[in-house]
Amino acid sequence: MKRLNFTIVGALLTLFTAQAQTEKYYTKHLDFPENASLQQKVEMAARLVPSKEQLAWQKTELTAFLHFGVNTFTGREWGDGTEKETVFNPTELDAEQWVRNLKECGFKMVILTAKHHDGFCLWPTKTTKHSVASSNWKNGKGDVVGDLKKACDKYGMKIGLYLSPWDRNASCYGDSPAYNKFFIAQLTELLTNYGEVNEVWFDGACGEGPNGKKQVYDWDAFYKTIKRLQPNAVMAIMGDDVRWVGNESGMGRAAEWSSTVLVPGIYERSTEVNKALGIDAQSKDLGSCEILAKAKELFWYPSEVDVSIRPGWFYHSEEDNQVKSLEKLTNIYFQSVGYNSVLLLNIPPDRRGLIHENDVKRLKEFAAYIKETFSDNRVNNGNKLWKAAEGTSKVYTLKPGSKINTVLLQEDITKGQRIESFVVEVFNNNKWREVASGKTVGYKQLARFPACTTSKIRVTVKESRLTANVSNVGAYYAKPLSKETENMRLSDVSQKNWKALTEGASAAIDNNQKTFWKSKSLSPLVIDMGETIKIKGFSYAPVSSEDKSGTIYTYRFFVSTDGENWTRCECSGEFSNIMHNPIPQFVHFGKEYDARYLKLVPVSEIGNKQFITVSELGILTK
Repeated sequence: MKRLNFTIVGALLTLFTAQAQTEKYYTKHLDFPENASLQQKVEMAARLVPSKEQLAWQKTELTAFLHFGVNTFTGREWGDGTEKETVFNPTELDAEQWVRNLKECGFKMVILTAKHHDGFCLWPTKTTKHSVASSNWKNGKGDVVGDLKKACDKYGMKIGLYLSPWDRNASCYGDSPAYNKFFIAQLTELLTNYGEVNEVWFDGACGEGPNGKKQVYDWDAFYKTIKRLQPNAVMAIMGDDVRWVGNESGMGRAAEWSSTVLVPGIYERSTEVNKALGIDAQSKDLGSCEILAKAKELFWYPSEVDVSIRPGWFYHSEEDNQVKSLEKLTNIYFQSVGYNSVLLLNIPPDRRGLIHENDVKRLKEFAAYIKETFSDNRVNNGNKLWKAAEGTSKVYTLKPGSKINTVLLQEDITKGQRIESFVVEVFNNNKWREVASGKTVGYKQLARFPACTTSKIRVTVKESRLTANVSNVGAYYAKPLSKETENMRLSDVSQKNWKALTEGASAAIDNNQKTFWKSKSLSPLVIDMGETIKIKGFSYAPVSSEDKSGTIYTYRFFVSTDGENWTRCECSGEFSNIMHNPIPQFVHFGKEYDARYLKLVPVSEIGNKQFITVSELGILTK
């Protein structure tokens, strides 16, 4: 008997040891062995897991972006660095108002644009005079970063900081070694003087400096600075912790892999490797078996979905009535948080230094809707771990009389992302009926379908990389929401009597954004309004489609009263960020002009193509 027991114990120990060896995990990154088979790659990919910092980041689900700075007061999206510091002068800045409202609406972290491309710093930096210390706000004694950090600490909110590598004010920009030293000094101030910082947010924006040379960033030095000063912070988007989803519309991928072959941009090899794989941040497939077969390495590199609650990223008063509808925000939530991503929703403070009442109202409606929807889980015992082998199903009973139209699925991502496809069925009329299916699950998948009343649901893991670890299953009813249209008026002047003097360009002034004019070259668009009026600006609507080619990037704008003598208008000459956020652009001139004739002269197109497209051209008089 004792021999038998020892034999059994020995066998069990051997089994457990074998399982432990099989379940070897890789944190954040793995290299595939040379000549590894696809099966070997799949099994390794199944055991790639997030770092503890990435896991904590994923659980935030909702993060707020606060775009605030000189652009708030100039009406621009990208400043050029020549703005006078005195333009920054919020009259009622209240960081607690920001954080308190965001906390009440379910956000767990807030990210501030401590410095945007204009180079203006929202903290009293020692590196440049282009900061709040040179403004009239609080007589130069203010510190927006400090105020926000105090508010976050008070309300238990995590904080992140955006520091633009592109600096259009710094004289050393373009002198790569000098600017990198300058940038690290700014980064060091932010990561040393304000306590714990949870996320550092970089984009890859880059341009030429005053010397005409393009800046070469020392990403490795930036990364090491962050890890040395804030070891628990995640680094996004030019980092290896958090990945940009690839658009600014708030839409994630239905099949979103956190374990991805995309090499983060901070690594020197990223351009070469990603090009060889035929992928970039916007590619639809970043982690399937098909792309795994070509890869030599894999990253745990989850997606962050960024979008603004308004058309623009900075506050513009003309957008006060263009806050995204509850229906639009809800769809964004389901296609970001519900697509295995974190939602980064921009809510720009206004010129007072407050989150505008219209934004607060919509956020509270949104929070109430999400709370009402997900506070009533109809599934019994859905949070018990289900170790699901490929092809297996599990039936979950529901509370009596359950009306549902949404099913939540979650994997225990501390054991990897494994599900490759799934099916959800409901039991009706004594038979099972499929209502939803999908590819990936990951941290969270929200599957929506037409409402039905049922007593049980069945979840099938059709395909999986090893055994899937399903940690949570829920069923909910999300009330239908009516579609609303954000009120966007493109022109203060009726276009009814306008005439296009450029051949074939009438579609650019027909008050219909579904039509557009396409030029044959970088030719100007000339319009006769039929009468002379005083104008203060103009609007340009790019074509609203996946094909953004023809979108104007830089331009000049002229007016005339006789069609012969033209005056060039004072304006930036750049549609900032229009490539990633192709929305109508509103340009306000530095002065008022008398005009009957208008001339929009394209200087460059976003992809350097030799033609342009114009959906609508409008005039601003207010």
